[in-house]
Amino acid sequence: MFVFDNIMEIDDRGIQLILREVQSESLIIALKGASVELREKIFKNMSQRASEMMREDLEAKGPVRLSEVEANQKEILKIVRRLADEGQIALGGKGEEAYV
Repeated sequence: MFVFDNIMEIDDRGIQLILREVQSESLIIALKGASVELREKIFKNMSQRASEMMREDLEAKGPVRLSEVEANQKEILKIVRRLADEGQIALGGKGEEAYV
């Protein structure tokens, strides 16, 4: 089963595709429950300005209900699955056979 933390396994190009599809408000709420490593991976795939704004918004957001965080993470996972089904991103990029 693919969970939100598995986004760490997606390559940078895939993360950038996902970020284009996700609403920033939804991403902010979803990142409230994400690991520091996952947050950093997402921030490094944004422009410096967008990353700074996202960090500020994340800090200013305050406490969010866990159910709200999980709902937003599920919405993002739906987008991830759709992009994977369309062949635009590869899930679990590590250890997967390379294409030539």
